[in-house]
Amino acid sequence: MFTTARQAGRCRGAIRMLLFAGLAGWLLLNPGARQPAIAAGETSQDQFDQRIHDYILAHPEVLMEALQKLQERQREAEAAAVRDALAKHADDLFRDRESPVGGNPQGDVTMVEFFDYNCPYCRQVAPVVDQAVGDDPKLRIVYKEFPILGPDSLFAAKAALAAGRQGKYLEFHKALYGSRTRVTEAAVLKIAAETGIDVPRLQKDMQQPDIQAMIERNAELARVLGITGTPGFVAGDQIFPGATDLAMMKKLIEQARTSK
Repeated sequence: MFTTARQAGRCRGAIRMLLFAGLAGWLLLNPGARQPAIAAGETSQDQFDQRIHDYILAHPEVLMEALQKLQERQREAEAAAVRDALAKHADDLFRDRESPVGGNPQGDVTMVEFFDYNCPYCRQVAPVVDQAVGDDPKLRIVYKEFPILGPDSLFAAKAALAAGRQGKYLEFHKALYGSRTRVTEAAVLKIAAETGIDVPRLQKDMQQPDIQAMIERNAELARVLGITGTPGFVAGDQIFPGATDLAMMKKLIEQARTSK
């Protein structure tokens, strides 16, 4: 999952505090410490802090071991939180009837993609997704429009969802990704016309409240799952951010399939 710099700083600070507390407790309770034990009532704070400082310098491996253990527990806790969030929002994520679907609609495993048409990494990974679908006849794809790169991206997302009402979502989706330049409003309408879409009807459907509501639901779903950038993929009980290669994508899909 994505982590902000502020969150990472808080996490490191928390780890340092836990290490200090844990080592302090160890020094107080461990009779095998190299220095003679000092009764708690006879130890000033400065003396106690100095003992900890000296012990860390003499035995840095203890600090590293404690840090590794804490990081391991943190990863386990994060993984558990992801699984809980995915389980809680599984219907909205995997089974939302209004979300466009590609691949095999009756497939035995589903991969969800959050994306923005103006995201260069989304464009980079688009052929990888297509290849994964082509190589796996049982793979189902759920497309979550997640326009985070400005008004042009929002316009494109609304147009794609409106194109679905003419049975043209997937064709239009691929055509937008095939654009060599930024997908602006003018480019979207031009591509729509080239794709055989009824443009006046498209523009009218784009204004429907349920189109905006779907995009807002996708944004809220991304927020609760911790997806803050694009592309973001979900398969099984895993969230994997960013562009990935075909081998890794297939591995994650197969893990999702075997974990069912």
